[in-house]
Amino acid sequence: MVIRFAVLGFGYIGRRHTSIIQTLPGTELVAIIEPSSDRIFPVGIPVFQDFDQFISAGISVDVLCICTPNGLHYEQCIKGLAMGAHILCEKPLALKYKDCVDIIERAKELDRKVFCVMQNRYSPPTQWLRTLLEQNKFGKIYAVQATCFWNRDSRYYKPDSWHGTRKLDGGTLYTQFSHFVDILQWLFGPLTLRHSTFWNHNHQGITEFEDSGIVLFDLPSGGYANITYSTSTWDKNWESSLAILAELGSVKIGGQYMNEVEYCHIHQIDPPILPPTNPPNNYGDYVGSANNHAMVFSNVINTLLHNDSIMTTANEVASVVALIEDAYRSNPFLQDTPS
Repeated sequence: MVIRFAVLGFGYIGRRHTSIIQTLPGTELVAIIEPSSDRIFPVGIPVFQDFDQFISAGISVDVLCICTPNGLHYEQCIKGLAMGAHILCEKPLALKYKDCVDIIERAKELDRKVFCVMQNRYSPPTQWLRTLLEQNKFGKIYAVQATCFWNRDSRYYKPDSWHGTRKLDGGTLYTQFSHFVDILQWLFGPLTLRHSTFWNHNHQGITEFEDSGIVLFDLPSGGYANITYSTSTWDKNWESSLAILAELGSVKIGGQYMNEVEYCHIHQIDPPILPPTNPPNNYGDYVGSANNHAMVFSNVINTLLHNDSIMTTANEVASVVALIEDAYRSNPFLQDTPS
């Protein structure tokens, strides 16, 4: 069986999806939907400038890849499900929790699957931590600190871009750092919001929201987790790290993208020797999280063909959206959530 993919949105990440589909065995790229006509499209693939036009064409599609601005995901997921496709959606699934729930319910009614891209789950240090936590090697978790200091400046927030707008981007936690909220929730959740604080240090005039923040969560263990983040780091990304303080040990995953074990002192656990983490996605003037999209596609294919489990479910991503939405709503810096 060949799985037929269509890619909706042909920016950096849409091109990444396209290149993977064209190299994986058992897959076929049947269409690209992109309103901009100035892109260089792969030869021989039908290109549609309008999503409704594509739907009207009646092209048979198994999986619709949604690689568009955040604020469009909800409507496009609903339309994709209605046309009979499974969905592979870049984060976030939607900008509102209620919209995520609507997508989940519609997928269930139509017997379709929704896959979400949270590729940091596949990085070797994260997988190693997950195994230790499942085996209760840390004992009680006291404190977890995620630190994400990145650069997003005028090279990213261009005047003609959707980046930086409340309606289509949503906020820094949605676009840059939802991957790391997901890691906190996946490893240590369910999390409960306690407090959030936001600042805008040097993005006035180029974004409609914060560039920095601290969000504090309560852990089920009685401990706490927080994420401290900023896009105000000068010139390039600096650090994405995760530190754990627990009853039976401490560990820190660091580097630019949580890609290396910097400290490991855990009862009866030796420091691991792990395979290297994939390099970050390169978007030209800036870089993003680890380039693990091929693993995401493998999970999609194995789930559809061999009934494997979905690595990142829509319910899990909806819980991340709920945490981010609550964090923004709880702080007067951003009283108005995306409409």
